[in-house]
Amino acid sequence: MARSAAPPLLSLQDIRLTFGSTPLLTGAELFLFEGERLCLVGRNGCGKSTLLKIAAGTVEADHGSVLLKPGTTLRYLEQEPDFSGYATTAAYAEAGLAPDDDPHRVRLLLEELGLTGDENPAEISGGEGRRAALVRALAPDPDILLLDEPTNHLDLPAIEWLERKLEASRAALVLISHDRAFLTKLTRRTVWLDRGTTRRLEKGFGSFEAWRDEQLALEELDRHKLDRKIAMEEDWLRYGVTARRKRNVRRLSDLHSLRQQRRDARSAGGQVVMAAAAGETSGRRVIEATELEKSFDGRPIVAGLDLVVQRGDRLGIAGPNGSGKSTLVGLLTGTLEPDAGTVKLGANLQEVSLDQKRASLNPKLSLAEALTDGRGDQVAVGDRQRHVRSYMKDFLFQPEQAGTPISRLSGGERGRLALAIALARPSNLLILDEPTNDLDLETLDLLEDLLADYKGTLILVSHDRSFLDNIVTSLLVPAPEKGAGHWQEYVGGYSDMLAQRGVVKTEPRPAKPASRSAPPAAPRKQAPKVKLSFKEKHALETLPDRIATLERQVQKLRSEMSDGSLYQRDPDTFHQRVRDLARAEAALAASEEEWLTLEMKREALETAGDHAV
Repeated sequence: MARSAAPPLLSLQDIRLTFGSTPLLTGAELFLFEGERLCLVGRNGCGKSTLLKIAAGTVEADHGSVLLKPGTTLRYLEQEPDFSGYATTAAYAEAGLAPDDDPHRVRLLLEELGLTGDENPAEISGGEGRRAALVRALAPDPDILLLDEPTNHLDLPAIEWLERKLEASRAALVLISHDRAFLTKLTRRTVWLDRGTTRRLEKGFGSFEAWRDEQLALEELDRHKLDRKIAMEEDWLRYGVTARRKRNVRRLSDLHSLRQQRRDARSAGGQVVMAAAAGETSGRRVIEATELEKSFDGRPIVAGLDLVVQRGDRLGIAGPNGSGKSTLVGLLTGTLEPDAGTVKLGANLQEVSLDQKRASLNPKLSLAEALTDGRGDQVAVGDRQRHVRSYMKDFLFQPEQAGTPISRLSGGERGRLALAIALARPSNLLILDEPTNDLDLETLDLLEDLLADYKGTLILVSHDRSFLDNIVTSLLVPAPEKGAGHWQEYVGGYSDMLAQRGVVKTEPRPAKPASRSAPPAAPRKQAPKVKLSFKEKHALETLPDRIATLERQVQKLRSEMSDGSLYQRDPDTFHQRVRDLARAEAALAASEEEWLTLEMKREALETAGDHAV
């Protein structure tokens, strides 16, 4: 894509940084032009946050150059803001203003996000702290915004508010986020940080994953060629030892170098290996709630809820912070007593929970002690024992991290550790509260695969729209139009819920009651949806043929690529086939997912129609 001759607002070149004896960044680059929307992606621990801190000037690289265009203003939102020394959230936010900035903008943004500005930073929740930190970054209206996990701890209305603010902002953006829907909507360029170096894609995050898979496929081809060259060199070394000694020494050195390349290639990040320990089969009916009621201080949290969760269901729960999601989970699992109504739990339940705050992780324990409960070096994974270091590798932990205290782990590492502990326990009912927080994108993909294969029942609380769309079979959300404390179940994921409601929320709810009363919004009336639209019917009729065509296309491409001589004859054609195969497989997966979603919706609507008769 052609660029103007204008220099970048921010440039980082040949950035190198080593922690201890471990190189973290080995030549990373980042260029940000005026008005550009860029995401920085990569695995947990690869150095994304560190590279952003180098760009912001809070960390100094061992080598390389960082240039900020003169006169350019920059604001940085760190992953864990430091509120120490500030008496109120307003004082913290105003500290980000320059002398000529408008202080009224701070108050305006705080109010939009449901904060008064008088909150004590030592007493606020994670969501309130994130909102105050966002106001501090946004209020000065800078030329550059560097945002590290800006959606962490935010509820869906606040995330949608932030999307609108960033879309309207003039600032050039660099975003680090695990929220795929957020990245897809906002970004137009992608920088992939992988094994210490960066690669740039001139497209937004929506195109990244297919491109990444293509790059990895090409790397695998290069590794295959390297293996063949090593085999040839070993053969020569074995049978050509009578040649001149000098040449022998040189070729032996070359062989050692090739083997080192192969070792380096094999250690290209590794891959999380996730599997949930299976429990016994539960009864068919897992949870049955009837006329459930729960209030706190006179405020209804759950009112008149009837819900049936059956074996194999994947129930999602979403809603604004403070709407009662955790209370609802407590009621459904029997850990919290209702004010009225009943909850019947099915037979033979084996429940395993993952809490949002990872409160079950003792920061004083080492990683290995947390996995083994302090008993030896074996982890009980279901009904079998595994060595703790072997199990650690499944979740991308290095053997030398076994003695690392939990307090020194990053947010992503703590998330992986909590998953490792939870998934080792046998279960047939899995309760996950915000499991995607701080996880990298590849780990999210693998977690989705695990949950798709999980044989038990899942209850998932999440603000991650893509994750909900990909995982749940139904979604429970607040229904204020029916009255305080009412919840409504929708078939499908988050996007399906929006389509069935016909409503997209536009403003976040205040985190606390406003100081002045406002008239309640008029309830939105909607006719019940009793049939599929024409477009949906047409898709259901035509998708099977499209899926069959794509299956044949994938099979043909795989067959062509299995010809070992194709690359030697025509490398350009081979590379094109790699790209074609990645696109065809992505299209096939998308078509299958669309058909499944529509078929589930059709069945649900038919069932609802039968009940109405």
